[in-house]
Amino acid sequence: QVQLVESGGGLVQAGGSLRLSCAASGQAVSTCAMGWFRQAPGKEREFVAALSWNGDSTYYADSVKGRFTISRDNAKNTLYLQMNSLKPEDTAVYSCAADCRVPTIHLWAGDYQHWGQGTQVTVSS
Repeated sequence: QVQLVESGGGLVQAGGSLRLSCAASGQAVSTCAMGWFRQAPGKEREFVAALSWNGDSTYYADSVKGRFTISRDNAKNTLYLQMNSLKPEDTAVYSCAADCRVPTIHLWAGDYQHWGQGTQVTVSS
């Protein structure tokens, strides 16, 4: 069973940057597809970014393309999300997810097996 723990969230001014981390334990996630989702108050969870098991393929939501970068360090069993040029509309709880059954990119939350608890990101204007 994979456990995922996010960190790195916080309060930042618009235009600032944050780097989120998602540390996995319980088993290696080097062969798992992984992704980031977010949920703002009163809104449904939405896809942010995803990458394949080896990091060769990535995909981003249009709203974050060019500003966010997803990456992974399989040696550290950790997933990252570098967020630059943050906007108030990026405010949300960010959660990482992993699927160890099919290693290709997943864009739909229902395709993921394992989820972290989330970390709050708040961007002030």
